[in-house]
Amino acid sequence: MGLIRSMRSRSQRVVQEQEAAECVGVVVGDSMRQSCWANMPQELLREVLLRIEASEDTWPPRKSVVSCAGVCRSWRHITKDIVKTPELSSKITFPISVKQPGPRENLLRCFIKRNRSTQTYYLFLSLTSTLAEDGKFLLAARKCRRPTCTDYIISLDADDMSKGSNSYVGKLRSNFLGTKFTIYDSQLPHTGAKIMKSRSTRLVNLKQVSPKVPTGNYPVAHISYELNVLGSRGPRRMHCVMDSIPATAIEPGGVAPTQTEFSLNNIDMFPSFPFFRSKSNRVENSMSGPLVDQKDGMLVLKNKAPRWHEQLQCWCLNFHGRVTIASVKNFQLVASAENGPAGPEHDKIILQFGKVGKDLFTMDYRYPISAFQAFAICLSSFDTKIACE
Repeated sequence: MGLIRSMRSRSQRVVQEQEAAECVGVVVGDSMRQSCWANMPQELLREVLLRIEASEDTWPPRKSVVSCAGVCRSWRHITKDIVKTPELSSKITFPISVKQPGPRENLLRCFIKRNRSTQTYYLFLSLTSTLAEDGKFLLAARKCRRPTCTDYIISLDADDMSKGSNSYVGKLRSNFLGTKFTIYDSQLPHTGAKIMKSRSTRLVNLKQVSPKVPTGNYPVAHISYELNVLGSRGPRRMHCVMDSIPATAIEPGGVAPTQTEFSLNNIDMFPSFPFFRSKSNRVENSMSGPLVDQKDGMLVLKNKAPRWHEQLQCWCLNFHGRVTIASVKNFQLVASAENGPAGPEHDKIILQFGKVGKDLFTMDYRYPISAFQAFAICLSSFDTKIACE
């Protein structure tokens, strides 16, 4: 245990030294870091990193795992191999984890804080069962009203929510009435995706870094809200088409596309964590998993219908204690019957969202959607929808 504590503190010290060097303009070469730390026997290094990864399984202690990935190339490769995706580990470790599908067997608990004055929203990973807590910051979004639509710019940086920033990961766009939304990813969800060019995109593409990874917005989901026959007494009727996820993903053995690293546009966000750097910018290196085959169809989600409670005389949904305040914004999403014959997988709640305070909401999600996709879907619920209520 003494060796593990020593290695943990050493990895954090190395990363801090790299950050200090970069602040004063000193370039710390990967070859220098490699020569200092790569000589440790691989078997011993792997065993130490395995123990650190297993012992630091929650935040904030889990930052030690991130620090280990920033020491040198050999540490990075071994850490990358050891740390599993949220699907397998039910843990969020690196920033790319927010773009990867959640766990299969359970809901990953998060919460959203709203700032009304700045029209910003912050997504946190829940660290305990307590609803009012700080949590681990994951994503932030800023609402931008335009003449014909509304955009929610989603970022990895709570202090920089601009589309031109390196922390930009995607956006949610609504129509004028706030009844139809499109989720855009900043990078390819799969190799068959079509780029949606905006004015800023066209300017960037005049000098494109790589023809294989164009800069732009890729539609990954479409959300629509229908007329609510229950009015303000019941949840809104939602219909979500996940463009990048096959309908078979919810079946046993089904697979959803999984991003494994950020594109070159994002790596400057992590100057002290070479884990995110790559010499190749090929699409094949940033994606894994199948494409959405036309014969399989796209995954369609719908809100779970509420049940009438005789004693309370209202429409209710069972959030298992995760929601405490009645609101038209509350919802649970399950697989729609459009995905094929109903089975046990159609009863599983894939995403649930609900109010627990004036500006505090819980957000729980699972496979096959990611934290980014779940956050964007929940953001669509904040808009006032006069045409649907």
